[in-house]
Amino acid sequence: MTPLLKGSIVAAVQIALVASLGAKLLYDRATRPRVWARAAPYDPSLPIRGRYVSLQLIVEARGVTTPATGAKWQAPQAVTLRLENNRLIAEAASQLVDFDANDLHLRFIDRRSEKLAVLDQPVAFFIAEHIPDPSVRAADEELWVEVTIPRKGPPRPIQLGVKKGDGPIVPLEIL
Repeated sequence: MTPLLKGSIVAAVQIALVASLGAKLLYDRATRPRVWARAAPYDPSLPIRGRYVSLQLIVEARGVTTPATGAKWQAPQAVTLRLENNRLIAEAASQLVDFDANDLHLRFIDRRSEKLAVLDQPVAFFIAEHIPDPSVRAADEELWVEVTIPRKGPPRPIQLGVKKGDGPIVPLEIL
């Protein structure tokens, strides 16, 4: 077998792997539920950064223990996601014996004097270099993200949108 043939086989296998992952993500997007979720911009303070917006998804918590006011530490609370009336709901998962970092967990944050339930794994929405940061919004605007809810793992972002007051969510045209 010549080196050219070996290299071509390795390249074909790598292309097949990447294409299968892309096909799975497209299949999930077409078949899995999707919903608009309110987002809280989050600065991860990572030393290596790409051009992306990191977002914590705000969810409606059900059956989850709310931490005491002023508590400095919160125990991780495993949750499962579901949709109800076009809202993203995080329900307490059955009590797990061991902590699994791959599970979805919920925590509470204070933002603008409001206690919000957020998923602990932020989602990254990649943006082009030439556009301004879409997470910087006016005080009367809320940032929303449309996400696909996979069977397992964190939601996958599709697009960003803005909501003003009680108006509809208007998708941002990010090119």
